[in-house]
Amino acid sequence: MTATAMLTAAPESFDLTLDLALAGLTVGSAAALSGIGLVVCHRATGVLNIAQGAQAMAIAYLLRDLVVVRHWPVWPAVACCLLVVAPALGVLLDVLVYRPLQRRGAGPAETVVAGLGVFVLLIGVAVLLWGPAPLAGAPSPLGGTPIHLPGGHSLRPDTVAQLAAILVLGLTVSAVTRWTRFGLQLRAVVDDRHLATLAGVDADRLSATGWAFGTFTAGLVGIALAPYLLLDPYGLPLLVMETMAVAVAARLQSIPVAVATGLALGIAQSELTRVHPSGQLLPLVQAVQSNLFVIALLATALLAGPHIGGPGTGGPRTGGNRAGTAPLDLRRAGSRGGRLAGAVCLVLLLLPLGFRGNDLRSALLVPALALVLLSIVVVTGYGGQISLGQAGYAGLGALGTALLMSGRIPGIPAMPSVPALLIAVLATAPLGLLTGWPAIRRRGLALALVTFAVGMAMSRFVFQQPYATTGLVLDRPSFLAGDRVFYLAELLLLGLGLLAVRALHRGRLGRALTAMRDHEPGAVAAGVDVPGLKLFAFVAGAALAALGGGLIGLAGRAFDPADFDPVRGLLWFAAVVVAGADSALAAVLAAALLIGLDAGTVAGVSAVAVGALAAVIGRLPGGLASLPLHPRRDGRPPPPLPPTRLTPTGRRVRAAIAARQADKERAS
Repeated sequence: MTATAMLTAAPESFDLTLDLALAGLTVGSAAALSGIGLVVCHRATGVLNIAQGAQAMAIAYLLRDLVVVRHWPVWPAVACCLLVVAPALGVLLDVLVYRPLQRRGAGPAETVVAGLGVFVLLIGVAVLLWGPAPLAGAPSPLGGTPIHLPGGHSLRPDTVAQLAAILVLGLTVSAVTRWTRFGLQLRAVVDDRHLATLAGVDADRLSATGWAFGTFTAGLVGIALAPYLLLDPYGLPLLVMETMAVAVAARLQSIPVAVATGLALGIAQSELTRVHPSGQLLPLVQAVQSNLFVIALLATALLAGPHIGGPGTGGPRTGGNRAGTAPLDLRRAGSRGGRLAGAVCLVLLLLPLGFRGNDLRSALLVPALALVLLSIVVVTGYGGQISLGQAGYAGLGALGTALLMSGRIPGIPAMPSVPALLIAVLATAPLGLLTGWPAIRRRGLALALVTFAVGMAMSRFVFQQPYATTGLVLDRPSFLAGDRVFYLAELLLLGLGLLAVRALHRGRLGRALTAMRDHEPGAVAAGVDVPGLKLFAFVAGAALAALGGGLIGLAGRAFDPADFDPVRGLLWFAAVVVAGADSALAAVLAAALLIGLDAGTVAGVSAVAVGALAAVIGRLPGGLASLPLHPRRDGRPPPPLPPTRLTPTGRRVRAAIAARQADKERAS
């Protein structure tokens, strides 16, 4: 290359770099807005708004409905969505969902489940109102002529507006939290909610304000991203959830770090589009280019350590298991209730034997899904570990079966479905270490983020890539070709799975798992190998999920990545918790509920039902399994939950306040 050519190429390369950076600001600014909302909401309430993606999706759908369907002017519709509907939704969620959890002193995992309930509920409502098909035509409030910059570059008007919103919101939040009485009260609530309440601070008002602001920013993100993609009840929430990497990188504390991380990731993702390798690396590089936020979420969740959010959580610091190892109140029903649940499960499983046609084909998914949900019972119900990535292991089981049947594994000839399924299960089980190893040092919210990020990475980098899913064969053997015969084989495998899990739970290993779940430090003091138990739970859960996923693929005779979407994994987890995660039969009941409701009505009904029940988990600790199925013999109601206990400091403060009040009464 001559010197003249080099001088000509340098400005062109710089211009391309600058253009890509300006284009990346659109996604980066939306991620920064998401980070601001997550950080402020957490600092005000102590809760990571895991439902932010669904809130953004709901506001974006509402704006499109008002503008495109009902023909509202754009700006009045934007004002209604952002200034009325979004804050009202945030306050409603605080009052109905999160406030009961805070007053009861619930642990972080119950808060995660409630957030998942809100997430699933909003998606189900969107599917019912607007359908599952993607919709085009989302309005752009500031769409129009690009803003021209020197050198022939241009910037979108909506990107400029997002950057201005970041600046205004960031400065406003910093000023309010540092120099106002409201900010002082907010810091007091974050440090210790109960002591702040005893000092006269209205913690409920502060929490409601935090949730209103968090939902407002979620609406901003949804409106900002919707014009650039099809509105999808599943795609947009997942896209916004990827931006949690921004808030996790800021440890849910620093707004400047969240803004800088969001802008940097947006620009980096845009710059990566310049890389075009040839050969087999091209699909992998393209996957990285479009999923940089997923990589960032996984990396930040792993690097954040066992605790996310710093010492101030804004949540209660009294009572309960301060070790944080018992993630949920997993109370089981009595023996008579267990026998009744078993009878109900038996009827539900035998009933499809009388079905025909589409009804029978829909019922094929119930035993397969029950095995996947049984893996959640082992990991969460028995082991006490939150795992939001079981859909990924189910997908690996189905994909591994298809690859082995298709002869796509180098050096291994194509094989029949039965040995292919067994080998896929055995190969997937050790991969449970992907989530089991991080679980050794993590729990609660930190573990939930890691497992979700692993499941998301499996979906984006494996299930949705053509190099892994094209040309697959996934069919049943001739002796299981009929739907009724295949259903009987599924029932046999489900029965074996239930017996194995029952034997595990009643054996010595099960007692050790229960001890670890109820109080991890106590289990360690008693000589229990807690790290080994965690690894065992995740490996066993991965094997069960892979078996169920392989059966799902064989039932439909095809590998469909949508069957193992991360959103479905969140729905499955919430369904098991609602049904009662400490009961193996809950997996069967939850599977029948999910498949039966959608097959018998319309798509989205099961998500609404599960989401509504999971959202009110604060009023229903332990799920449906904790409900009394028969009255006590003495006629008295069941005993209430133990009252919340104050810390020694709280008791001293309360005694001082009571003494002062008594002195005032005597003086009057």
